[in-house]
Parts: sequence; C-alpha cells; structure tokens
Amino acid sequence: MAGLRWSHVGLNCTDQKTTEEFYTRYFGFSRARVVNLGDSEIVFLRNGDAYLELFAAGANDPARPALGVPPAVAGGDGPQAPGRMRHLAFQTDSVDAFLAELGEAAEVTLGPLDFDDFICGWRTVWLRDPDGVIVEVSQGYEDDRSHEGSHDKDGA
Repeated sequence: MAGLRWSHVGLNCTDQKTTEEFYTRYFGFSRARVVNLGDSEIVFLRNGDAYLELFAAGANDPARPALGVPPAVAGGDGPQAPGRMRHLAFQTDSVDAFLAELGEAAEVTLGPLDFDDFICGWRTVWLRDPDGVIVEVSQGYEDDRSHEGSHDKDGA
C-alpha cells in the first residue's frame, strides 16, 4: 500500500531529557533530529530503523498548538498525558496516494499538513484506527545529521 513502512512511536514525556537519556543509555538510541517549537521541542531518537518521537507531555494542548496547528485541531495527533503513547507512525512515498487507497476508511483526525519549514517535502496526516489509536502517516522525513552521536541539546 503506497510504499508503506514502519516509522516511529510518539511518546509523551514528563521530562524529555530524562526519557532521552534512558533510551540512549539503555536501548542504544541516538538523537536523529530536534524540531524546535519555540517554547518546546520534539526530539526524534533512532536505533536502526526504529524511531521514538519524544514530546513534552501536554505541549500540544489547544493553548499551545505545535508546528502551527490551529487550536481547533490540536490534539488530533493523539493523547498528550505523560506515560501514554501518543501515536503509531508509518512512512509512505505519498500521503495523498495513501489516503486515496484508504478512501472512506480514512478517519482523518489532523491534516494532511505540510512541514516544509522544518524539512522540505515533509507531509503528514493523522488517522484514527478502528480502536481509536491515532496513526500518523508521513512522507519526506529525514534525520538531521548534525545530531549524530549526541543525546541532548548540549551535545553531551
């Protein structure tokens, strides 16, 4: 289906730095990219083909929408409570082709949105699965190679 492949799990963190240190120290992850949202950030960790996307818990509530998402749709990317999985995620070659294949089965909760301000060609949509789990499908995400070997924003 539209070149679909595993991408990441989004995790809500009480303390992103502590969570990042845990997964880098004990599970072999390393920082792949950081998206700065002004008063918060999203940290991408990678171990081989497995990614974790770390959010500050509640950082995407309607009062503080992430990545320019209008307040009316903030939260469409999944629950924001600490300790809860935010969403599952997959990569595809074309979000639009993927949505066309799903047709009426696609219950879109957010998007599709373009994030060209962060990565040229990055496009994402969030859907609800039959059990209510949010599933993100993106195209065009790439690691930021300047973070290789570091696990916090100070490079330590």
